[in-house]
Amino acid sequence: MPHSPEEKKRAVTRLRRIRGQAEALERAVEAGTDCGALLQQIAALRGAANGLMAEVLEGHLRETFGPSAVMPAAESELDTIMKILRTYLK
Repeated sequence: MPHSPEEKKRAVTRLRRIRGQAEALERAVEAGTDCGALLQQIAALRGAANGLMAEVLEGHLRETFGPSAVMPAAESELDTIMKILRTYLK
């Protein structure tokens, strides 16, 4: 769950974009749009959902493991983990 007002605003903005993509996909299906175009829209929708998931996951990990004065290398490790996860979620 995004905690800061800025994180919440970004999450809601992404959700609205995802909702718009889903509504456009629904209209395309109802209109009998070609499968290739539908697949492209589905891929875009999946990418948007995965982007939201990555953002929420990163916020959760940073809140859970946070900056540590005891282990300054942990921040770098968290950055590396998020880079790997974002690549996987694309």
